[in-house]
Amino acid sequence: MPRCEWKMLFVLLVGFASVGCAQTPLAQETTVVRADLVACEDPRPQVCTMQYDPVCGLTSDSQHKTYSNACSACSDANVSGFSPGACE
Repeated sequence: MPRCEWKMLFVLLVGFASVGCAQTPLAQETTVVRADLVACEDPRPQVCTMQYDPVCGLTSDSQHKTYSNACSACSDANVSGFSPGACE
């Protein structure tokens, strides 16, 4: 096989492999309040650091609650996502 065909085959294989690894976005039924909402993903964290970097968590009942950091917010099973900074 000529060298050019090997390169094309390699590019196709890498392309197919990367498509297989792509993650689908989480379906969100809640209204996005802020454009910078970050979705919490599974598995949820079970241990978090004690650093203070506040985030505003959006709960499943569309309430907002300030958490000390993103890890703490996503460890709460009722939080679907968070935005940087404390809730207003």
